[in-house]
Amino acid sequence: MESYENRVEERDLLSAGSTVATGFLTKVYAKMFFALLITALTAWITASEPGYLNFVFGNGYTFFVLLGAELLLVWVISSMAMKLSLMASTLLFALYSVINGLTLSSIFLLYTASSIASTFVVAALTFGAMALYGMLTRKDLSGLGRVMMMFLIGLIIASVVNLFMHSEKLMWITSYVGVLVFCGLTAYDMQKLKQMGQALPDNAAAERMSVTGALVLYLDFVNLFLYLLRIMGSRRN
Repeated sequence: MESYENRVEERDLLSAGSTVATGFLTKVYAKMFFALLITALTAWITASEPGYLNFVFGNGYTFFVLLGAELLLVWVISSMAMKLSLMASTLLFALYSVINGLTLSSIFLLYTASSIASTFVVAALTFGAMALYGMLTRKDLSGLGRVMMMFLIGLIIASVVNLFMHSEKLMWITSYVGVLVFCGLTAYDMQKLKQMGQALPDNAAAERMSVTGALVLYLDFVNLFLYLLRIMGSRRN
């Protein structure tokens, strides 16, 4: 009898854990979707209004202040997820999405709307395929994650160097490498989030951690999209 009761209890715990994990991933994707929607609308509205564009890009300070605010918000949301209230972390994520939309509004000035739309579709399909792979594969992707993070550091350094070199060849190299890096990171992060969801104790913890999870996938998608846009985008005349 005791053995049977133990098996029943173990089964119930596994069932509860599966429910929490499923709810966690659903919340992650919902928050990521709304954050992307906020960013896209903000970027489009900003690009449509000369006054907003002048505010963001009209002097050498505002743009870099916004970039600094983005980095600060990413750090706060990532490192203080369990200390902040759900409302606070959600509002900070929404604020980050707005600021990112302001800084990304320049793509509507550089590229045609049709190429932005087609690249978005390609990015969404690529992201979806890599996320599905990360979700379903039984292979441990932690090694891949470490390699991709090393490549990411090199990618950042090369991009900074190219701000001064203005090398078109280096620009193309970093673009293709960037696509590969964020494809790999998407699969790795998806597997890590799946494991995180399975380890969460209850729905309350899942709700709070879902903001951090959404931010991780949001960053993967946006960066994948931007690198693909550098490759596929048609420049305005």
